[in-house]
Amino acid sequence: MKTILVVDDEKDIADMVKYNLTKEGYSVIVARNGKQALEQANHQPDLILLDIMMPEYNGIEVLKRLKNDERTNRIPVIFLTAKGTDVDEVLGLELGADDYIVKPISIPKLIARIKNVLRKNEEPDKGATTSITVGAITILPSHHVVRIDDKEIFFPKKEFEVLLYLAKHADIVVNRETLLNTIWGSDVRVIDRTVDVHIRKIREKLGKYADYIDTIKGVGYRLKKSL
Repeated sequence: MKTILVVDDEKDIADMVKYNLTKEGYSVIVARNGKQALEQANHQPDLILLDIMMPEYNGIEVLKRLKNDERTNRIPVIFLTAKGTDVDEVLGLELGADDYIVKPISIPKLIARIKNVLRKNEEPDKGATTSITVGAITILPSHHVVRIDDKEIFFPKKEFEVLLYLAKHADIVVNRETLLNTIWGSDVRVIDRTVDVHIRKIREKLGKYADYIDTIKGVGYRLKKSL
């Protein structure tokens, strides 16, 4: 049985979500604020539904702390919030959220999104045990490790997945739509700028090798095998 941590300071919403997820066969635990969320996350739920506007650390701060802790940085997170601007969405996804659902909540849509994220999180990565080397970059998919000049550099989940996909298709131009559909899924509401933000973050981590990633204007990106 999968366990879902629901984090929302609005009792009516938390109770409604818990009731419906329990009917679907999930085990549900509830946190009312950001501090409780971090405490409950240490019990390793299979997924976290996380509100943004909360006392005792807002959702953005909670997500940052989750992703900076090796005990919790691989737990998938879906933002569940009344805030719905593109800026909020990009910030949440940039920090490592897997999806973003705007209130008022459609229970069927919520359940579908949860199943999608859980499924993607469980899908075995073909060739995951094989390292991939592109120039000075070495990726070990099964260990979620990236080494640059033999120095290990931490990449949050989505940045890692984007870099891995580009590395598997080195020297091939990959368009934004392909990256969005492959990494986030076709039924997750994200925008083109989400990919651009993740590419920018990846380039920052690549440092002097940032130019390995070419921008093909109006199309997408290509990871070159050498400079």
